[in-house]
Amino acid sequence: MSLVMPLTYFSTGFIIAFMFPRLPIILVTRGRGFNTAFPEHPEPVPLSPKLTQRVLHMRMIYWMGFVVATIPLMFGLASIKWGNTAFGFGLWISSGWYILSRLQTFAGGQDPPWTLGIAQRLQVVMDESKGDSKCCDNPLPEWGVMAVSCTTCSKVLDTMPRPDLGRKRLDGFFVGATRLLLSDGYPIISNDVDDTIKLDDSEE
Repeated sequence: MSLVMPLTYFSTGFIIAFMFPRLPIILVTRGRGFNTAFPEHPEPVPLSPKLTQRVLHMRMIYWMGFVVATIPLMFGLASIKWGNTAFGFGLWISSGWYILSRLQTFAGGQDPPWTLGIAQRLQVVMDESKGDSKCCDNPLPEWGVMAVSCTTCSKVLDTMPRPDLGRKRLDGFFVGATRLLLSDGYPIISNDVDDTIKLDDSEE
């Protein structure tokens, strides 16, 4: 018996289940109406309550993918039992792997690209720029690719690299979506445990 058709069905199911839970991150905030408060990609983003809100929205959408992944998982199990076994196995393997990769966060794995801690750090920088510890007379903090810095005096206010912020990408939908699928929204650089900077793939 030829393996071509089973492999084709398996690959199709695998790709569908790989794409499906990631669609919210790729699609939900990319419209023009969602980004009127932000400069175009990949320009630095001024710190504001709307930016903090966007980080929290991206965090919510990220975990929404966990719930969305259960749909192809259930369809995969149903297909294994009552339909095309190879197709169902592809759905089940891919969506199951996605769910496990999300769960590893709670077992000491890598944090998500967007966390409550990131939103809090942005808020702290905004508060400090308005208080007695501000970096200059007219602080204008903005979030660049590599860090949060002041536009006025160029002082680095937080060495926090910028993840994907849901803006419409300059390099187009398909190229941008491909990079998002590969990077999962993580920043172009990341700080390791020794506070050194290493390159990484990213939307930004």
